[in-house]
Amino acid sequence: MGQLGVSIYPEQTSFEENKRYLDLAAKYGYKRIFMSLLEIKDGKNGVIEKFKKIIEYANTLNFKVILDINPSLFKQLGISYDDLSFFNDLGVWGIRLDEGFTGLEEARMTRNPFNLKIEINMSAGTHYIDNIMSYDPNTDNLLGCHNFYPQRYTGLGDAFFNKWSKVFADHNLVTAAFISSQNAQIGPWPVSEGLPTLEKDRDLPIDTQVRHLLSSGLINDILIGNAFASEEDLEKVASVFNSSFTTIKVDLEENISDLEKEIALNNIHLYRGDASEYLIRDTQTRVKYENKTIPQKNTTDISFGDVIIVNDEYNRYKGEVQIALCDIKNDGRRNIIGKISDDEKFLIPTIKPWSQFKLIKG
Repeated sequence: MGQLGVSIYPEQTSFEENKRYLDLAAKYGYKRIFMSLLEIKDGKNGVIEKFKKIIEYANTLNFKVILDINPSLFKQLGISYDDLSFFNDLGVWGIRLDEGFTGLEEARMTRNPFNLKIEINMSAGTHYIDNIMSYDPNTDNLLGCHNFYPQRYTGLGDAFFNKWSKVFADHNLVTAAFISSQNAQIGPWPVSEGLPTLEKDRDLPIDTQVRHLLSSGLINDILIGNAFASEEDLEKVASVFNSSFTTIKVDLEENISDLEKEIALNNIHLYRGDASEYLIRDTQTRVKYENKTIPQKNTTDISFGDVIIVNDEYNRYKGEVQIALCDIKNDGRRNIIGKISDDEKFLIPTIKPWSQFKLIKG
């Protein structure tokens, strides 16, 4: 099971603000913290003073802190990749290398005596990880994490994201990526356009972003990139992430019956394996509700994303739940009871035959 995380920026926020946020995140089961240490303005002592206090507090809540750094910081702070005691003394769980070395250094760093985790940038678009693997790293201490993208239109596309996430997943490494809160403004730079990994996620509801990342099947841990997400955001993310089933939001028609609402929302649906090009079908519900009456209602022609319950006019198929994969004619035997929410229609193709899913009210 993966883990959820939040991001904090101690150079721009107070200890009390961060403390309150971590208390809230811990309440909803968040376990990871991302902190950025890409710029040092106050020298080594300043870093210890600003970061160590909040890291120590985070550790009392059993958070795992990853510190984002780049190779120039090693030189600036007088640190050798053969001696990571500075980071161990700070109390972090691991370090994320925003930029890499040659591969040999990273592999050696994974064998540090403190068992600090070494997290690699997954968004580089190279086989850099394969090079690291050739130097026999301790994979228990090697992680992968995508970048986030403060500037609009610079985030990753799905094809690139999936290609390079798979490279890490094929090495059985823990992977992570970022989502963005619409209620948070703070990041490492003075830009407030969100901090997602995927560009498509930038303006989406935060729970939809979680569904998007999980639908890839390639990401273990999900981190909220900007601070401070609202309590509602934290709760929504945790609810989707910890669900035993794929969830997808449906906007229900106002005039549907209580029975239709029950069939749609109160069942775990199973996508029938002999998949049609036209419909996702759950045939279990027609067995469960075979003795119920489902009169004709809302029988206009069907559009992509419509959620359907077969009515009494289709005899043995009555009660079957369907989701339209394309526009089709309706001969009156299918009731349209709602539509997959516009923000989530792009997720419909990610539901696979024989998978289970749950419809939730949008």
